[in-house]
Amino acid sequence: MSLESCAACGKADVSLKSCKACMLVKYCGVECQVAHRPMHKKACKEKAAELFDAQLFAQPPAKEDCPICMRMLPSENKGCSYDLFSCYNSCCGKIICTGCAYSLTRKCCPFCNVPNAATNDEWNKRLFERIEKYNDPEALRTLGFHYTFGSDGFPEDHTKAVELYKRASELGSAAGHYNLGKSYILGIGVDKDVKKAIHHLQIAAMMGNELARHNLGTMEWKNGKHVRAMRHYMISAKSGKYESLENVKIGFKKGIVTKEDLEKTLRCYQASQDEMRSEARDRAKAAI
Repeated sequence: MSLESCAACGKADVSLKSCKACMLVKYCGVECQVAHRPMHKKACKEKAAELFDAQLFAQPPAKEDCPICMRMLPSENKGCSYDLFSCYNSCCGKIICTGCAYSLTRKCCPFCNVPNAATNDEWNKRLFERIEKYNDPEALRTLGFHYTFGSDGFPEDHTKAVELYKRASELGSAAGHYNLGKSYILGIGVDKDVKKAIHHLQIAAMMGNELARHNLGTMEWKNGKHVRAMRHYMISAKSGKYESLENVKIGFKKGIVTKEDLEKTLRCYQASQDEMRSEARDRAKAAI
């Protein structure tokens, strides 16, 4: 005989369903769940927040590798755009590091062997084909980026950019979620909405986007939640984010970060840098 029973009426000989938010209690039906809500609300919110934090601060998935050199794609650091250190190929939809793009002098894509686009118009045509044929989330995100900055022959159109970021995020693009979160923070192309901004940044961070993670840390710090801020900074620093590492050092000086956590973060940061560094990337960086 099962010892479980409905948290509201006490029935144990019926089918029970757990509270989806906290998983702490079970109910025999919607009526019992609604009736029990006033007594359960506080504990439910606390447990739900605890469960969400466990997901939010879990180790994110490993970053993707460049499909050519098979080294981890580089992070954005010291104010440089992510797109300076990797490039999207509209022929095959692959993202390769600029070290490989700069080193390879072939007239064809090093991945799919399609001849390189001779003009921006040809490259953009391929980009639209990736969207129309494959609904490629990275192609959508890339197009949104061009509309944001008015680059590569596209007009500056922030409303259009936000639409593209939304489509990319719905298809699972971490970068799409990040760009959408930033749009909500700044109120560019959309009304400012901090709640929506945090939502999209959290999704991007849990998917492994260190830029989103760093931004969440900064927002927590400004709100006076210094411990939570440092937890974000340590995760993004371990992924190779230099600015996050500097903030972790500040946290150590202020007594928020322990010596053990600082040392672990430094080791992981260096390991990440070693994985991302190559002579080809250094040459490309110097040339850009």
